[in-house]
Amino acid sequence: QVQLVESGGGLVQAGDSLRLSCAASGFTFRQSYMTWYRRAPGKERELVAFISSDGRTTNYADSVKGRFTVSRDNAKNTMYLQMNSLKPEDTAVYYCSRANGLNWGQGTQVTVSS
Repeated sequence: QVQLVESGGGLVQAGDSLRLSCAASGFTFRQSYMTWYRRAPGKERELVAFISSDGRTTNYADSVKGRFTVSRDNAKNTMYLQMNSLKPEDTAVYYCSRANGLNWGQGTQVTVSS
């Protein structure tokens, strides 16, 4: 079955960096585009980043553009989200998804203190 497992979250201070990982299995990872979503307390889930199946095309929410970088290693069936210059408003549970929400990981908590 499809599995998506996020890791790398934690508690950091504003301005710090984190790298999230999403380990995928149960589908042909290299043939699927992937997305990162996040859900902040009391807010709707929002799209953070997109990456095409070959990794050549990426897109970002305006709120993270220039600070976050999504990448993937198809040989390792893993997607990453490099998060730099973190802000308190980035605090959320971050979710990896297959395509646009076909499957979801369990999420990893990112907390950014001011």
